[in-house]
Amino acid sequence: MSRIIQTDSVGNQRTRLTKAIVISIRELMKQTKPNSITKDLAAFIAIALEEVAKTVEVTVAPWEKRDYWVKADTFRREWGWAGRLGGEMRKAAVLEDWGEVAMVAAQVGTHLQKVEVSPRHRMGTPWVGAWDRLHEDGKNGRP
Repeated sequence: MSRIIQTDSVGNQRTRLTKAIVISIRELMKQTKPNSITKDLAAFIAIALEEVAKTVEVTVAPWEKRDYWVKADTFRREWGWAGRLGGEMRKAAVLEDWGEVAMVAAQVGTHLQKVEVSPRHRMGTPWVGAWDRLHEDGKNGRP
């Protein structure tokens, strides 16, 4: 039996997610009134931020095994906003509070302002269907 080599690291996942979030925020800011696309965008941003927060713990686990506590704590502090803002975005999206969605999206944008995404990116529209996934999470015990 051969070794399984994982080519998609959590760092790559985090990078891909942050770029998708930036694209989603750009698209959300173009919306003039709430519609199904707006719901999908807000839901996707919430879900993606929560996924980013999960990657942080996976990243710091090996560092803690090697007793790199300071490095792990610093990394957690640098990315601590993702889980908090993901929860706020989830709450605002479920309540359909579009003013709060815009405020949270702006806060996320300030944290991700250094993320560069090409205008001709090949990510497509990752937010399609996110509203349904958000409600599925709610049925499965997620707030």
